[in-house]
Amino acid sequence: MDAFAWVVSTLTLLLGLVIGAAGLWMLGLRDRFSSLTEQNRQATQELAAAQSSLATARGQVESLQSRADADRAREGADRQVLQVLAPVAEKLHQVQQQVTVLERDRVEQYGQLSQQLSMAAEQDAAILRTTSSLAGALRNTSARGTWGEVQLRRVVEAAGMLSRVDFNEQVTTSTGKRPDMVITLPGGKSVAVDSKVPLNSYLLAQEIDLLAEPAREAERHALLQAHAKALRSHVDDLASKSYWESIPGSPELVVCFLPAESFLAAAVTSDPDLLDHAFSRNVALAAPATLLSILKGLSFAWRQELLTENARALFDESQELYTRLGTLGSHVTKLGSSLKSSVEKYNSFVGTLESRVLPSVRRIQNLNPGHGADAADGAGLSVAPLESTPRVLSASELLSTDPQPDIGNDERNSESA
Repeated sequence: MDAFAWVVSTLTLLLGLVIGAAGLWMLGLRDRFSSLTEQNRQATQELAAAQSSLATARGQVESLQSRADADRAREGADRQVLQVLAPVAEKLHQVQQQVTVLERDRVEQYGQLSQQLSMAAEQDAAILRTTSSLAGALRNTSARGTWGEVQLRRVVEAAGMLSRVDFNEQVTTSTGKRPDMVITLPGGKSVAVDSKVPLNSYLLAQEIDLLAEPAREAERHALLQAHAKALRSHVDDLASKSYWESIPGSPELVVCFLPAESFLAAAVTSDPDLLDHAFSRNVALAAPATLLSILKGLSFAWRQELLTENARALFDESQELYTRLGTLGSHVTKLGSSLKSSVEKYNSFVGTLESRVLPSVRRIQNLNPGHGADAADGAGLSVAPLESTPRVLSASELLSTDPQPDIGNDERNSESA
């Protein structure tokens, strides 16, 4: 029993050892399986991640490939566009060069413009000073009168008239009056011109700038009305002087010259009846343009008068020349008659020489045969008669009606002509 029990216990022990070993192996196998399962799971996850990365990489590769293809296509298209745009690029380069040149010129011109603007500013300041001086001078009555006389002389000379021929300045009339100018008219006529005009109110009105001071419009209007009133008074003063009574051949008119068109325009605008009033007082208000047109008409009439006088003198000279041609014809007729008489007397002389003198000469020669033997018989004494006669005048202009004109008077008339 003891052996059986020992065998049983031994077998039991061995079975326990086997079972323990099997348990231990199963436990190790399970841990290993769990480890392998975990590793498999991790490998599966890594594989899935790798597959995902691979898919992503493949997508990126495909995207990069498509992008590269697109870039190559775009590069080809860009190259074609660049080839097409090469002339445009060249033109743009030329335009850039021109723009550079223009910019340089602009800078230079800007400098010149700045210089010109500076000079213009200086000139404007000088003009402003001159204008102020001129305005001050125009307020002076004597300076304004001198300016009016100068303007009047320029207008008259522009009309083609000459000083001391067609007009005279500062002429003293028989009554002691002194108009500024006396213009000679055709037919020995003359007209007086006065260039003294009141301008104080007008100058004060022009100093008011309505754009800067619109409230002073009423004051400016009042000054222009005062200017028109002063000009009307000046017209009455000129009419009272009656220049036409002291100038021979002058019409009942005196010309009042205004040196500028604006002077007359402003006065007529403020006083519309001013021109009618001046005409009623035998005064003609004339601005430079009006006076120039009047003088042009007078100059034309003067030339026509001179042409008429020259034509009349030419007609008288023609008549005198026609009369003298008749006298000349009588002298030519007498000269022809004298020439004809001289020819007849010459022919008579030749006839006498041949019929009377030469026979005696031949007889003398015959008495002395040795004298003149080498000469021809009377050949040196032979003279031919004249057959031509003067031509008789037939023109009626050269035939004088006076059978015996006075030669001395004709010669004196010729010398005086």
